[in-house]
Amino acid sequence: MPLPSQPLRKLGFLTIGLFDEADPRKGHESTLEIIQLGERLGFDSAWLRHRHLQYGISSPVAVLAAASQRTTRIELGTAVIPLGWENPLRLAEDLATVDLLSGGRLNPGISVGPPMHYDQVKQALYPDTAAAEDFGYDRVARLLDFVRGKPATDFSGVEGFEVFSDRVQPHAPGLGRRLWYGGGSLRSAQWAGEHAMNFLTSSVVKAEESEDFAEVQLSHVRAFRAHHPDGDRARVSQGLVVIPTDSASPEQRAKYEAYAEKRLPRTATPQGPARLMFAPDLVGTSAEIAERLYAHAAFREIDEVAFALPFTFEHDDYVQILTDIATRLGPALGWQASAQHA
Repeated sequence: MPLPSQPLRKLGFLTIGLFDEADPRKGHESTLEIIQLGERLGFDSAWLRHRHLQYGISSPVAVLAAASQRTTRIELGTAVIPLGWENPLRLAEDLATVDLLSGGRLNPGISVGPPMHYDQVKQALYPDTAAAEDFGYDRVARLLDFVRGKPATDFSGVEGFEVFSDRVQPHAPGLGRRLWYGGGSLRSAQWAGEHAMNFLTSSVVKAEESEDFAEVQLSHVRAFRAHHPDGDRARVSQGLVVIPTDSASPEQRAKYEAYAEKRLPRTATPQGPARLMFAPDLVGTSAEIAERLYAHAAFREIDEVAFALPFTFEHDDYVQILTDIATRLGPALGWQASAQHA
């Protein structure tokens, strides 16, 4: 097994947070319990996916507000909030509020582009401005400015009995350095670096200069750091689907292998007009997964991960997977839980 250039420094996980339409609270509670388990196991971070008009978490910022009151140490992130659904000023207020409630543990991840199925949803989302909405990087720049304390208005002062601020309130010191961009292209990687963000790279990239997933992802990591003020010290987190089977039952192993096999064909060639490349799901013992990761060109460039939990599994499956990641896979990658949670 090749040795990593450096031990894994931060171990995180990502969940989609599914629920039953007839009983949505149960699914949300399950997500909160998984985050609490993650903290007990020593994970450094827990991240939520964002799903609109689906049976997944539509408001991760609200769920993370709840999680902030049930945990004390674990960092809480979004991977990612699609900004096309958001007003940057209002989102900045929500993010700052939750960051303060968490004691400075929020790591908001965001992305750009038009909302999914925009032609079908635009009348509900932007009935008067659908054709004029800008879903490009300027939307991110506005959010960055508001979170980092730049003026949102030229009015401030006292009016009657009310006091007004010219910048978003509350202001959360440090949050501006914990904003992440979820990107799958060279252009996004470069833009995120130029704007001093952190970079989330996941199991989906655009096949631009290569059709080898690891090579493409590596090029994004290097492009990001080449354009970031911090250079090689700029933070990058890799998010692949990882399913260790060390303590899994035979039934669980069969389920996991069938899940990965069903999704494998899409990893062979670029998919669709955007030429998207998908990484294979990593299923096996922690030793087997560690060997595959050490052979992954992009993994060797990073020291932070947010391993993605697979969709549609049961709560007990996630408990087994997270426990194996924290107790077996993490240590195999050189990661050490903090002393009070080891």
